[in-house]
Amino acid sequence: MKYYRIEGAHPLTGSIKVSGAKNFLSKCIVASLLTEEPCVISNVSRIGDVQVTLDMCASIGSSIEWMNDSTIKISTPRMTTHKVPIEFSGINRIPVLLMGPLLHRMGKAEVPLLGGCDIGPRPIDFHINALKTLGAEVELTDTKYKTVATHMVGAMISLPFPSVGTTETILLTACMAKGTTVIQNAAIEPEIIDLIIILQKMGAIIAVDVDRTIIIEGVDRLRGFTHKALTDRIEVASWACAAIATNGDIFVEGAEQTGMMTFLNTLRKIGGEYEVFEDGIRFYSTGEPLVPIFLETDVHPGFMTDWQQPFVILMTQAHGLSVIHETVYENRFGYTNELTKMGAVIQLYKQCLGGKPCRFLHRDFFHSCVINGKTHLKGIEMTIPDLRAGFSYIIAALIAEGTSVVKGVEYIERGYESIAEKAAGLGARFDVIDS
Repeated sequence: MKYYRIEGAHPLTGSIKVSGAKNFLSKCIVASLLTEEPCVISNVSRIGDVQVTLDMCASIGSSIEWMNDSTIKISTPRMTTHKVPIEFSGINRIPVLLMGPLLHRMGKAEVPLLGGCDIGPRPIDFHINALKTLGAEVELTDTKYKTVATHMVGAMISLPFPSVGTTETILLTACMAKGTTVIQNAAIEPEIIDLIIILQKMGAIIAVDVDRTIIIEGVDRLRGFTHKALTDRIEVASWACAAIATNGDIFVEGAEQTGMMTFLNTLRKIGGEYEVFEDGIRFYSTGEPLVPIFLETDVHPGFMTDWQQPFVILMTQAHGLSVIHETVYENRFGYTNELTKMGAVIQLYKQCLGGKPCRFLHRDFFHSCVINGKTHLKGIEMTIPDLRAGFSYIIAALIAEGTSVVKGVEYIERGYESIAEKAAGLGARFDVIDS
């Protein structure tokens, strides 16, 4: 069993290079299936979710060539099957995104059931309803989703919630549907905008209007593209929190201010500091005590739900009561049980401790969190429950007095590249044990 052994209470100092965005790369790879021409993607992370997506594409006819350590060329001149193998069931949520490209290229699609981190139910209803609205017939069996479409037609689609995944499904499907598709209440995260940029390079006609409206005019054919993936703003935030929490000083090469503004404002409010340079951002502790904060997660441009976990760790080191209200996923605080074993003082509440409209009001989910700091954490043995909690456990172990053993590392390696090497390069006493 592979696990990490981390000796904490050492400041992190130095420089690391951030990887390409996990939440974008898989979607960029899937977009390549919409054309018969080669597509080249650079700044590609060697992480689990990227490899699984490449394997899915290869299973239906794509050829993949690594041109160097971080650049791939994907060519799918002919799809060999409309069926994504059942072996990809339950791994991540990418299979649903393959439906649109398969329907356009093959007229039908079969994809396995979805997986992903256990952070609360993430139903596929929005995706299926959108595909049906665009003209597909969808059937759910015990093991897969089966879809058929003789032709796809543009439509008006109003999303009940600005779902990132559903917005991506519609973009990948509507760009070659006949006529115009309008997405109302669409997600507008930077990763969505970068996907739109790729589709536009391929020949799509897509406009982002006011009030979360995206307008797609369908085209008959798309061509290949060359694109550099945007950097992972979740990884940037995680290293930023690690720098401040350990009283360290980290330069994150490749970090971009665009897309990080809400996080940067919040970090400065609690007493963390940063400097923006042309090639990255320096995050550092001022040496002054951190101050508590009231914070609510939200869809972009609000405070990203994937920034919440490392920020909770950081707030255990602030002096006083901090309140965090999670409005995106209802089961995102499960990881705090291990933190309390380390000495953190954290209480969870079912009530909405915030002012933003929340889908979880009166629904008995522990989706509000109160943190009483500053607490001195101690090293323990813990098991990572999901991807984003994983980096938070790493930060907690880096703060803690003594040695921590972190198991379940396959989760974190799904979404973060070379985390042990990067941490060790910053002075962390971080060993990878493969027993």
